[in-house]
Amino acid sequence: MGIINVTPDSFSDGGLFLDPAAAVEHGLRLAADGADLLDIGGESTRPYSKPVDAEEELRRVMPVVAALCSRTSIPVSIDTAKAAVAREAIDAGAEIVNDVTALARDPGMVKVVAETGVGVCLMHAQGTPQTMQDNPTYQDVVEEVLAYLRGRRDALIAAGIDRERIALDPGIGFGKTAEHNLLLLSNAWRLRELGCPVLVGHSRKAFLGKVLGDSQADRTAGTVGVALSLARQGVQVLRVHDVAPVRQALLLFEATDGLD
Repeated sequence: MGIINVTPDSFSDGGLFLDPAAAVEHGLRLAADGADLLDIGGESTRPYSKPVDAEEELRRVMPVVAALCSRTSIPVSIDTAKAAVAREAIDAGAEIVNDVTALARDPGMVKVVAETGVGVCLMHAQGTPQTMQDNPTYQDVVEEVLAYLRGRRDALIAAGIDRERIALDPGIGFGKTAEHNLLLLSNAWRLRELGCPVLVGHSRKAFLGKVLGDSQADRTAGTVGVALSLARQGVQVLRVHDVAPVRQALLLFEATDGLD
């Protein structure tokens, strides 16, 4: 899953693709690099980011969603927690809703997903972007994330959404310390117990710099390394900024029997 942040303030590429033409060009480049999905978002969810209203989010994403849906056959995902944004993106051709609040913040989101038949990704987060990194605390981060995602999965199934349409995301960096992130990543295989595809978004995140001992280090190689570990554990969707190196690494990993 290639990332297209149509924002001025995302943690890694904020401002680079705020112009719709630049965002569309970037999406086409990700597709050429081997992306299987394109995830378009218009509101940053990095720690301490400021929320934007639906009108502004729509202004940012809709030209990009419409253009990429018409210019590529790759499924487009809308990264939003707002039902109004999800609805318009779906009407323009988006096939997936990727919601960092697991469809729990906006009461209209479950209805939109149920009525339109799109795929959906439910993510775990502790707190909001404005508070989540203040003091993340768990007794057992793996068990608590599993329990939360199980509960959200069951709520959506009860609302009439087929299990086959649901993917689950442990929310790396969303209310977690570096240690929490590493525990979740090394136990990513356990998410498959929930019977849904697993999506992980670890790309370029701060814990990589902490492991490397250099917060300013280029995080591409670290992103690739984690991607290979996740692939070995059977994670089906890797949400990344740098599609080409991850894709190439996975191809060679598979060619040399890295995947069971």
